[in-house]
Amino acid sequence: MPMPSAAPGPRAAGPLHTVCGDLLIIAPRTPATPGKRDGEAVPRPAGEDVPRLAGEAVPRRPGGKSVPGQHGKETSARPAPAANPYRRLLATPGARAFTAGNLIARFPQGMFSVSAVIMIAGSYGSYALAGAVTATGLAATAVVAPWTARLVDRYGQARIAVPATAIAVLGSLALLLCAHHGAPAWTLFAAYAATATTPNTGGMSRARWAYLHRGDPAALHTANSFEQAVDELCYMLGPVVAATLCAVLFPEAGTLVGAVLLMTGMLVFAAQRSTEPPVAARTRAVSPLRTPGMPALLAVFLATGAVFGTMEVVSIAHAGGAILALQAGGSCAAGLLYGSLRPAPDVGRRLLVCLACMTALMSLPLLAASTTGSLPVLALCLLLAGAATAPTMVTGMTVVQRLTPEARLNEGMTLAVTALLGGIGAGAAAGGWLVEHAGTVTGYAAPMCAAGLALVIAAGTAVRRTRRAG
Repeated sequence: MPMPSAAPGPRAAGPLHTVCGDLLIIAPRTPATPGKRDGEAVPRPAGEDVPRLAGEAVPRRPGGKSVPGQHGKETSARPAPAANPYRRLLATPGARAFTAGNLIARFPQGMFSVSAVIMIAGSYGSYALAGAVTATGLAATAVVAPWTARLVDRYGQARIAVPATAIAVLGSLALLLCAHHGAPAWTLFAAYAATATTPNTGGMSRARWAYLHRGDPAALHTANSFEQAVDELCYMLGPVVAATLCAVLFPEAGTLVGAVLLMTGMLVFAAQRSTEPPVAARTRAVSPLRTPGMPALLAVFLATGAVFGTMEVVSIAHAGGAILALQAGGSCAAGLLYGSLRPAPDVGRRLLVCLACMTALMSLPLLAASTTGSLPVLALCLLLAGAATAPTMVTGMTVVQRLTPEARLNEGMTLAVTALLGGIGAGAAAGGWLVEHAGTVTGYAAPMCAAGLALVIAAGTAVRRTRRAG
């Protein structure tokens, strides 16, 4: 075992305790060698390590033992960090537990609307009624969600998220019973509106990452990319699972399973108190809506939501719903890849680049539909177009975190999600109008125009504010 050299002076009478690297080396006193004066080097047998200064790296095997006879080769005593940034991210103490709960709670968010449409249309024979009920729920969410997030910021995630989720689950169960027993139509609207208290689980998870990795932009970039990939995965698989449950079991099965998953996941998530961001002291923090640059950024999210809404309706009308899975799959894969890269420090410029790429790639489905008319070519173009959306959303959420006061972070991210949902609703309506009056090929121009609008807004206002905040 190599022994670090001691400081000049008299030798200690007992063992020498020296901390080297991450091990405690206990070396017995070296007896004096006859014929040698003080300060002279003591010859060592061949193959024995030379002395090293205190704090110098000691060669070690992977198991932590020293590697003898490697003169001049210094190896860190600590294990090399994992190459995969997502492994490092999930190695954060408590991260896996709250991530598991969040995944369980977030997955049903892609199930509820599809389940409600199938359940109501099956019981009342009216897709118009089903669409009106789900649209009412979306409008209620846009109003209620920011207030729920503000309460989360003020009183803590566990204290607010669990009762708010319980109210939403009761609303889902009430909707189920009303639809099953053929209750008056107004009861469907009231029951589904109660589900608007569902907390923004993705926002709460991002807030935990922001708390755990404050001061580490690279780790936060990976965390935001991971969360966006989870969003894409949930919204890609949730409708499929919901439709399967309703078809194989009974029409109310999708809503019932979704409600159970939501409540279970939220209880698991809220139980992880060690990673919950502490409640900030009562301060007069500026509302995110009044933060310089935030209104323009919300307009960017609104236009980006219109990209998603128009693309969804036009693609379903042109080629069926199954092809949309390619867009979501491309976005999920691109989000994970984007999170493994080192982000550029200028987040404002990153947002501009992402929006420019999204605008360019959104032109591909239009070109494929108007020129080739080939379904495989269109599928490939949708896959490429989807690859631009996740990096844009990841960077946009990073900008939200930069601009929003820490004491109101959940509210700021919920406002961004609300703007995104509003854009999806408006885009779906615009896409449907275009499909009906101009055809599906022309309809593919709508996502490209919406992406271009988001780029213009960001270039004109939001990015300048972001650079000041970053």
